Amino acid sequence: MPGGSIYVQQDEKFTGSSPQWWYEKFWREDAQNRRRSRALKAAVGFVAGFVLALRFGLPYAALYGLLAAGLVAAVDWFIDWRAFWATAVWRGRRRGEVITGRLLRRSLGKHGYQVLDGRAIRDQASIDHLVIGPGGVWVVDNESWSPDTEIATYGGRLFFGEKYGTKVAKPLVGAAEAFAELLTRETGVKVTIAPLLAVHCGMLPRGGSLTVEGITLLKPRLVARRIRQTATPQFDDAQIELLARTAARELQRV
Repeated sequence: MPGGSIYVQQDEKFTGSSPQWWYEKFWREDAQNRRRSRALKAAVGFVAGFVLALRFGLPYAALYGLLAAGLVAAVDWFIDWRAFWATAVWRGRRRGEVITGRLLRRSLGKHGYQVLDGRAIRDQASIDHLVIGPGGVWVVDNESWSPDTEIATYGGRLFFGEKYGTKVAKPLVGAAEAFAELLTRETGVKVTIAPLLAVHCGMLPRGGSLTVEGITLLKPRLVARRIRQTATPQFDDAQIELLARTAARELQRV
C-alpha cells in the first residue's frame, strides 16, 4: 500500500485486487457465519411459534413452531440476499443505465413522457437518459459507490464519505445546461433541464434523496416519481414531440 514501510510485510488484503473483488470474496467466506446466525434465528422462531401455539391452545404446536422457524429463516435469507444484490452495479454485475432506463419507461411511458438513452453533444457532454414530458425535461445519469460510502451535504456542499462531490455534480450540471441550450436553439422552445443522478449503491440520507450543488441524487426507483411530482405542465403533446424528434436528430447516440 502507498506509503507503507519496507520493513513491514504488507497485508495481501490491501494489494493487487479491487474493493469489489474483495467484497465478493469476504461475502463468500462469511457464508458459514450467516448460516449459523440464520439457524439460531430460526431456533428462536421455532420456540416463539411453539409457545404461542400453546398459549392459544392450538393443536400441533410443533408444526406452528416449524412454520415460524421457516418464515424467520426465509426472511433472514431474503434480507441478506437483497443487501448483496444491491451492490450488483457497483460490483459490475449489472448495468445501472439498463436498470434506470427500464424503470423510467415502465413508470413514465404511459403518462406521455419520452425517454432517450445514451445521448451526447460532440466534445461537450454525454448523459445516460434524456426524459422529455409534460412536466419538463430532465437528464439522468447513473453512478455507484461502495456500500459504506455515506452520501451527504455539509455547508451546501456534496460529500462522498470524506471526499468533495463537486467533480461529480459540476459535469452533470454542465451537461444539463448544454442540452438545454441546444434544444432551445434548435426548436425555439424555451427549455430548462433539471439534472438527476441515480445512485445504485451508497448510503443516501433517510428518504433516499438529496439535492445539493444543483443536482438531485436519489435511488433509481425514486427517479420516475420525482419527475412525475412536477405538477405544472410545461409542454403540450406537439412540443414534446418536437423536442424528442430534435433531440433524436441532433444528439449523438453513445
